[in-house]
Amino acid sequence: MNDLNPDASYRVTADELRQFIERFERLEAEKKDIADQQKEIMAEAKSRGYDTKVMRKVIALRKRDKDDIAEEEAVLEMYKEALGMS
Repeated sequence: MNDLNPDASYRVTADELRQFIERFERLEAEKKDIADQQKEIMAEAKSRGYDTKVMRKVIALRKRDKDDIAEEEAVLEMYKEALGMS
């Protein structure tokens, strides 16, 4: 097939490339939709009196390992004590 018609190989490659690009573009659109939904959730939480800055910190903490968090908090406390902030 490729020996007889070199353009056929190009068309298949172009079609495949187009499919990859279109799949990526669909995911980009879905990612934007999700980001918009996340903004709406935070706006709703804020309207009900929640501190969204703190909520975002809690969300970030929930993604992390508990041992890493404990170590970071211990170092933070040590630094604060050294600076007379505790």
